[in-house]
Amino acid sequence: MQRFFRLDRLSIVSYLALAGITAAGLWEIDRILLRWLALSFLVGIGILNSRLPEQNDSPENRRRANLIIVLQIGLVVTLIETTQARSSFILLFFILSVTVMLYNPLRAGLLWLGGFTLLTGWFFFEQEGLVSGLQAMAIYAGGYLFFGILTHALTQARLTQHQNALLLDELQAKNRALEEYAAQVETLTVIEERNRLAREMHDTIGHRLTTVVVHLEGAQRLVSGEPNRAAAMIDTSRRQVREALQDLRRTVGRLREPVEIELSLTQALRHLVAGFQETTGLAVHLELPGNTCEVSSAQRLALYRTAQEGLTNIQRHAAAHQAWLRLECSPDRIVLQVIDDGRGLADDTPSAGFGLLGLQERAAQLAGTITLSARTGSGTILAIQLPNQEI
Repeated sequence: MQRFFRLDRLSIVSYLALAGITAAGLWEIDRILLRWLALSFLVGIGILNSRLPEQNDSPENRRRANLIIVLQIGLVVTLIETTQARSSFILLFFILSVTVMLYNPLRAGLLWLGGFTLLTGWFFFEQEGLVSGLQAMAIYAGGYLFFGILTHALTQARLTQHQNALLLDELQAKNRALEEYAAQVETLTVIEERNRLAREMHDTIGHRLTTVVVHLEGAQRLVSGEPNRAAAMIDTSRRQVREALQDLRRTVGRLREPVEIELSLTQALRHLVAGFQETTGLAVHLELPGNTCEVSSAQRLALYRTAQEGLTNIQRHAAAHQAWLRLECSPDRIVLQVIDDGRGLADDTPSAGFGLLGLQERAAQLAGTITLSARTGSGTILAIQLPNQEI
């Protein structure tokens, strides 16, 4: 775990200060045995200092550090009382003032400094009396506070710097994630717009051109035997091509179909069926609800495209004699079915051509479903079901 304060540099300073105090204290002691005893105590203080844990907010590390500080205080008190080298060894409390502020919050650290002040006053009181004790307490208390508060301020500054670095890393990570999300949204928007344009082109121009191809093929077969009927079919094809061009202009220019904004759903379906019957000659039974079927613009377009795709597929693949277009509206759902009596679903019939995929995408965007199933007897049923929504 990263440290809030550089313990390696602080340790060097602490050991240098301890070495200086050791030299001064040993010089102050005139007895050899006491010098060796004092040196052993000082070595013990240094060893304990090296065993201090990492600085963090862990209660376990704080308890361990405070235990080591208590042991060091015991050695300092014993050292002063044994050697009587008060003036030198009492400076060890300055080192301890730094240590207690590194491992304790401000209030607890100030309590430790108060204890050091009382011990200092006691040592001077023992040898020089009450007045000297009080004077020493005042002088040394200022020193302990200076080193302690300075250490606390540096520690808080290091902690703030560490937290700011973490926040900066987190902000940069979120910024990168946001940029990636924006790029994904842009990509999905482009893909969705391409899909929408592809559906529009298929549903409008594709429908028109399919009808033109069917009519031209029929006219080619009838041109020698029934020229009048062939001419009528070619005229119808010309009209369909003209309408396809208009659809292309509308799709490219506005990407919207007039049925979206000009006609109601039932009117659009009547218009579609009338044009289909006129073009193909196939009878289509239109079954509409008696009541008004209120739908949103998106629902109206999805239902209209389903009817258009279903009729186009009947014309191209079903070989049907008649078809049914049925619309049902209820308070909870809207169902549109395109039914034929043709040859039904063959084994090689594509289960998900582009037209059906486009319808499935439209339905899914409106929380609806598209199904293609076989009709009892013969033929197929293409159905779209959408949840009813209040307009």
